Amino acid sequence: MKLSIKLLTLFLVAFCIKGTCQNTENNAAWDEAATIIKNLVEPTFPAKVYNIVDFGAVGNGKTKNTAAINAAIAKCSNDGGGRVLVTNGKFLTGAIHLKSNVELHIDASAVLMFSTDPKDYLPLVRTRWEGDDCYNYSPLIYANGQTNIAVTGKGTLDGQGSTENWWPWKGIAKMGWIKGTPSQLDRNCRPRLKRYNDTQYPVEKRKMGEGYYLRPQFINFIHCKNVKLEDFTIKNSPFWVLHPLLSENVIVRGVTVNSEGPNNDGCDPESCKNVLIENCTFNTGDDCIALKSGRDFDGRRENTPIENVIIRNCLMQKGHGGVSMGSEISGGCKNIFVENCKMSSPELDRAILIKSNNSRGGITDGVYVRNILVGEVRDAILSINSSYHINTEGEGKFPPTIKNVYLSNVTSNKSDFAIWLEGIKGQTCVENINVENCVFSGVKEKNYLKYIGKVSIKNVILNGKPLNSEN
Repeated sequence: MKLSIKLLTLFLVAFCIKGTCQNTENNAAWDEAATIIKNLVEPTFPAKVYNIVDFGAVGNGKTKNTAAINAAIAKCSNDGGGRVLVTNGKFLTGAIHLKSNVELHIDASAVLMFSTDPKDYLPLVRTRWEGDDCYNYSPLIYANGQTNIAVTGKGTLDGQGSTENWWPWKGIAKMGWIKGTPSQLDRNCRPRLKRYNDTQYPVEKRKMGEGYYLRPQFINFIHCKNVKLEDFTIKNSPFWVLHPLLSENVIVRGVTVNSEGPNNDGCDPESCKNVLIENCTFNTGDDCIALKSGRDFDGRRENTPIENVIIRNCLMQKGHGGVSMGSEISGGCKNIFVENCKMSSPELDRAILIKSNNSRGGITDGVYVRNILVGEVRDAILSINSSYHINTEGEGKFPPTIKNVYLSNVTSNKSDFAIWLEGIKGQTCVENINVENCVFSGVKEKNYLKYIGKVSIKNVILNGKPLNSEN
C-alpha cells in the first residue's frame, strides 16, 4: 500500500505539474489570461538620451542631485520623450517625479541613492496610504496622470531605509523605535486616517506629511497608463516598494526586491487594470505581491477593482504572503492569474492568501493558480481569511465575497496547514473553492474549514494519502 501511494504521488507530480490536468473552466480562464497579455501595451520611447550628468548631476554619493535629475526628466518630456540616463556613479537624490514619454534608465554601473531627510519629499502629493486616500510625503519616485513611462536598467535603487531612519516611524522596537521618539503612533495617525475615511472627509483636506510620520512609498504611479518597471534591483524602502495605483497597462518584469523593513510589501498594484508581473524575485518584510483596491469607504467610493493581473515565473522568498489579495480590497478583485512560481522560505508565511473582513468588504471573483512549487511556508498553502484584523464575528456592515478560486498543480514540502478557509458565521461569503491535482507533504495540522460554502477537492495527496472533498 505504501508503495502504491508513493507511485501515485510521483504520478501526480509528474503529470499534473505540467498543467495537463485542467478542468474546462480553468482552461477557458487561462485563455482569457493569454488575451490580457496579448493586449498589454508596452511603453516605447524615442531614441534620444539625456544624461543626468549633462544637467549637473554628480555621482559621488554625497551631492544631492534632485534638481538635476528632475530637470533632465522635464527636458526629455518636453522634447517629446526619450531616455534619462543614470550611469557611472552613486547619485544621491530626493523625490523624482516622472513625466510622460520618459524612461528613467539606471545603468548597471549606477546606484540611485535616496535621501533619508523627509524634507526632500515635500511638497505633499496625492496618494493612498494603506488604502486610505490622503496627501503625504512624495514617494521616492512618483508620477501622477502620466502616460508611457518606465524605470529600467540593471542598476540599483537604494531607498536607504533602516532601523536608523524611516523604519523607526513604524513605532516598534525591533525596527529601531525608541520610547519617546516620534512614530506614526503620534497624533493617532492611523485612527485619524480611519476617521477621515469613515466620515468621507474631503481628500484635499487630508494633509499628512510633517508631524504625522507616515512613511512614503518607494515607487508610486497614480492615474498613469502604459507603465514599465524592468530589470533593476530595489532595496531598503521606507514603506511599500512598488505601488502602481489606479493605473492601466502595467508591466513589472525582471525586478529584484530586497527590502525587509516594516510594511515593505514588494509589489502592490492597487485598483489597476491589465497588469503583468513576471520573472521577479522578492525578499520582503511583508507580502511579496499584494493586490489591493482601497480601504472601506475610500475603496467603495472609487469603485475600481484590481483586475486582469497575471503573475508568472516569479520567486518568492521572505514575506508574509507569496501572492496576497487584500486586505484593502473594498473596490473588488477579479481575474487574477498566478502560474509557474516558486515560493519557499521558513520566513514566508503563506503561499496564496486572500484576506478581507466585513468592514472592508469587496468582491473577489476569479482567482486561478497553477503550477506552483512550494518548498516551505510557515502557515498554509492556500489561506482565505474573511475576518482579517476583526476580533468579533459579525462586526461591520460590508461582508466580503470570495468566490471562484481555483488552485491546481501545486506541490509543497512543508507547512502547518495545506488549506485554511474561514468565512463569517451566518453568511456565505466564501464559495466555490477548488483544489485539484495537488501534492501537499510535511503538513502538520488538519485542514481548517469554517463557515464556508462549496469546496471541491479532487486528486489531492496530503502527506502521502488521498484527500477527498471536505464538503
